[in-house]
Amino acid sequence: MNHRIAFHTTGGTEVLDWVEAPLLPPGPGEARVRNTAIGVNFIDVYHRSGLYPLPLPSGLGLEAAGVVEALGPGTSGLAVGQRVAHVDGPVGAYAEARNHPAARLVPLPDTVSDEAAAALIFKGLTTHMLVRRVWRPVPEAWVLVHAAAGGVGLILTRWLAMEGARVIGVVSTPEKAEAVKAEGAQAVIILPRGGSYPDLVPQVRDLTGGSGVRVAFDSVGRESLEASLDCLGPFGLLVSFGQASGTPPAVEISTLGRRGSLALQRPSVMHHVAAAEDLQAAALDVFEAHARGILPAHIHARLPLREAARAHQLLESRATQGSLVLIP
Repeated sequence: MNHRIAFHTTGGTEVLDWVEAPLLPPGPGEARVRNTAIGVNFIDVYHRSGLYPLPLPSGLGLEAAGVVEALGPGTSGLAVGQRVAHVDGPVGAYAEARNHPAARLVPLPDTVSDEAAAALIFKGLTTHMLVRRVWRPVPEAWVLVHAAAGGVGLILTRWLAMEGARVIGVVSTPEKAEAVKAEGAQAVIILPRGGSYPDLVPQVRDLTGGSGVRVAFDSVGRESLEASLDCLGPFGLLVSFGQASGTPPAVEISTLGRRGSLALQRPSVMHHVAAAEDLQAAALDVFEAHARGILPAHIHARLPLREAARAHQLLESRATQGSLVLIP
């Protein structure tokens, strides 16, 4: 019998249930995938809590790797037994098996394991969006990366540093600081949990010789956004791509001019890979970078799928370094 994680009402981790989930044969254009490793992301927390509403009851999860078990009528381009990954809707990756649109499945090369794919594909594609579509790294440019020891943060720090940018990472513990330095950050600021984000501003100004950073990558949201704006130099760019601390505050457009002709962007990885050809090309870039050692798969912990609630608790505690992977 197939099982999955589901929830019938939004809330804390207590709303997550381990339930039986019988599967119909895959329909036209679908493939049945037996999941072998499932990635955990903050968007899963947003769905569970209701911050990003879903029709209820609902499954959970967007990112997984596995093996094709069956193909629906008219499905082409895949073979039974082929290793694949997926990174977008419909939600429901927290499952032992699922039917998924075949056109949205990414074939996995031999150079990436199932666990690495589950840890990398969503976070890797998010990073690919940030460094290939939102802002291409400029050598010697100062950039600020919040939550630099997180799943996206470690990958982003390494990618930016390898392309010559000077990264200032923000973390909450000395242990995380060491991990971020190992990925190439030129400087790391430790802001303990509950610390004041405005305290970052003078430290960033001091590190950059008073000029501020060219770009601030902010996945924290409500607590950090104002400080991120204050860390920018003239014509700087604030990239707000997450909200781990809550919904970011509203920003008056006119204040961006007064604060230094600043720009603000709120990108979504779903728009980045909306076209099937963009998804395949971006995923290929990510997996090639992984094979070359540019993007290692940092896995903080592996947990049984039925312990998804524990994984969410770990993620929300901000105690993790890298990714969490669920094993069916």
